[in-house]
Amino acid sequence: MDFSIIINEYQFYLEGLWTTTWLVAASLLLGLIIAIPAGILRTNNNWLIKGPIWAYMYFFRGSPLLVQLFLIYYGVAQFDAIKESWLWYYFQEAWFCALLAFTLNTGAYTAEIVRGAIKNMPKGELEAAKAYGMTRLQTLRRIILPGSLRRALPAYSNEIIFMIHGSAIAGVVTIVDITGAARVVNARYYAPFEAYLAAGILYMCLTFSVIYLFKLWEKRQHHI
Repeated sequence: MDFSIIINEYQFYLEGLWTTTWLVAASLLLGLIIAIPAGILRTNNNWLIKGPIWAYMYFFRGSPLLVQLFLIYYGVAQFDAIKESWLWYYFQEAWFCALLAFTLNTGAYTAEIVRGAIKNMPKGELEAAKAYGMTRLQTLRRIILPGSLRRALPAYSNEIIFMIHGSAIAGVVTIVDITGAARVVNARYYAPFEAYLAAGILYMCLTFSVIYLFKLWEKRQHHI
């Protein structure tokens, strides 16, 4: 084993770490923007409202992330309407396709987390809000969402970890993330153990950083 390879290529790995970090962070943020309204609408009893949300969640939770990435990165190119429009400027970029696939995927999983947290809302809190004369919108904003999001923290932390690990597929569409950096280093030195060991350590650092931050957040929520 020659660990000098990792030392020589540490800057390349740091660039991959930065790419993975911003790609995952951006997709989680955009996914959350999708997930909160989608999770709320999914609890609606009207199928005209919750039906499209159910179909979206069913597809992105039921199919592999890699397939979704291929559909967007390779599949969209066969539609002339997109290739002739301004959208092609973005869809020909690997980072945009990966960001879109990751966003839609995590949005679907997070929407299910939000839906489950809302469904498990204690009825006593809802009855108390109704007794205080709150409207449905006030109840949603002041009671349902704050309480549901607090209960969803453990499940959402797992979703973030899954997204960090799942982001490793970005390398298959030419993005030099952590895994992509390891692939390039392996091609340069023919040293797969050292190349991918470094990648694994970086993924572990990201994962345990997320776990640590969420534990701090949960402790703070308990003290409020």
